[in-house]
Amino acid sequence: MKSLILTFTLLVVVILPSIAQNLTDASLFLRKDSVYTNEIQEESGDLYRSIGHHGPAVENEWLALRLYFNNKAAAIDVYNKQKPGLELKSAKWYPSAEEQKKGLGADYYKVGGTLGLGGVRLWDGENVVLLAPVSNRIVRVKKEGSISQMEMLSKDVPYKGKKVDILVRVTAYSGIREMRVEAFALTDEDVQFVTGVNYHEGQKVDKAANYVISWGYHPEDVAAEKIKVGAAIVINPDNYSKTLDDGKQQLFITKPTKYTSHWVTSTIEKDKELGTFKAFQKYVSSIK
Repeated sequence: MKSLILTFTLLVVVILPSIAQNLTDASLFLRKDSVYTNEIQEESGDLYRSIGHHGPAVENEWLALRLYFNNKAAAIDVYNKQKPGLELKSAKWYPSAEEQKKGLGADYYKVGGTLGLGGVRLWDGENVVLLAPVSNRIVRVKKEGSISQMEMLSKDVPYKGKKVDILVRVTAYSGIREMRVEAFALTDEDVQFVTGVNYHEGQKVDKAANYVISWGYHPEDVAAEKIKVGAAIVINPDNYSKTLDDGKQQLFITKPTKYTSHWVTSTIEKDKELGTFKAFQKYVSSIK
């Protein structure tokens, strides 16, 4: 059945054929040698301290996203940019304070114990289920056409008395700010996925039928300065059976399914186009 649903490979669909230049990139490497590769796996499911920027990453001109390679697997973190361009290969997610002052972006976003921006977990009917423990965790990245993709396969995740394989894919597109997040259950039976967006004290949270926006400062972490961050998830409400606010994140729980997808995007107040809440809200409301 699994082979009928999906083979574990990057399925590239170029939706912007008019764009000749690929303004995206992907990054995956081990810290010990900094040699870029397109696949890494680990049976323990945890390479957080060994893998570059703690997991695979993809970027477009405006932001980068990464998937954590540990028990927070498929939690998504954000790297925001001060100006359009590709920075992953030079900044490796953690530019110095001096480099940030000269215009490079930074990790202004704080995930903590949440699923971050559009991350994916499971719902067992009562609780959120982490994609852990696993018998193996495999990540892959690819750049092709006008897109870049990263995938994370978590094998044998305990779920409702059984074990399931969950594949999460993030696609960055040239020419548009938002990225697509997809999740696949490689199992004979349907599951319920959980996604959403986190928020912090003092932030503005704006909710509509098909999106949630958080806007404001994140707790100080690794960035050289505090900057207001806008983050948004856009969903199809018809695909979800329940919403939940746990005090740290706005969660969406899918109907039983083997597949789900949504869009995420982010900006900072230094963005010349979307650097205000109003401008960001207007853009997010236009995403279909």
